Amino acid sequence: MSVTDVALAVGAAQAGAAVVRAHYGSALGRIDKGGGDFATTADVEAEAAIVDVLRAARPDDVVLGEEGGRAGREGNGRVWLVDPLCGTLNYAARNMLVSVNVALQTGARTAVAASADPFAGEVFWTDGDAAYARSRGGDERLVPSAESRLVDVNLDPPFPNRDTFLAARMLADEGFIEQFRPRVVSTTLAVAWVAAGRRAAYVTDGHLRDSVHFAAGIALCQAAGCVVTGIEGQPLHTGVGGLVVAADGRTHAALLALVRGGT
Repeated sequence: MSVTDVALAVGAAQAGAAVVRAHYGSALGRIDKGGGDFATTADVEAEAAIVDVLRAARPDDVVLGEEGGRAGREGNGRVWLVDPLCGTLNYAARNMLVSVNVALQTGARTAVAASADPFAGEVFWTDGDAAYARSRGGDERLVPSAESRLVDVNLDPPFPNRDTFLAARMLADEGFIEQFRPRVVSTTLAVAWVAAGRRAAYVTDGHLRDSVHFAAGIALCQAAGCVVTGIEGQPLHTGVGGLVVAADGRTHAALLALVRGGT
């Protein structure tokens, strides 16, 4: 019996997460990418494990991996986006805040996605209609909440809109401090946490279309009912780009006001 796309996404993310766990704390080989960025042995081997799972079930699909690039037969409109270890610098410093992200794009739509937390043993997943967290074999539907007031802000470059928006400036804004509590975990696991009600919002600059890092988290938040827009409140992947994802409209509006206030 053939596996469904959503089960395949979850299984692939779990396969990558198993590799990440196995290498944690070991002496890791590093591959320099330039500009201070690097991959590790764990990144490369986790991606290989994910791709093996995907290829076994869907040999005709394209796979776009952070480490291996784009490969596969073009033409059927199905592309798997693979980020085998989001938070490589955290991981190399023996910090467990990382995620393994797998998403399937069919045309312009992310059809299914999974984001695995290798150390909590959780997989956040969506079939495109709703979003869930799988832990110890059970699934719980994700419900966004702004109650914590925690807002994760991405401080990693690039900053294409630095002349009009810079996350570091927003963190120093008195209005931000009065309304929210900033967090910086430097992994897109925090995007999934918005869908799960563990963050009130997430903010980043950048052009994120077809991003292996962000596709899964964005799909989770959209399916969970979060408010998801670009940095200026525009439709996602249009205009100046960026991302503001919030648990509710009130939180989203407050963050947009802060973004605009810094321009």
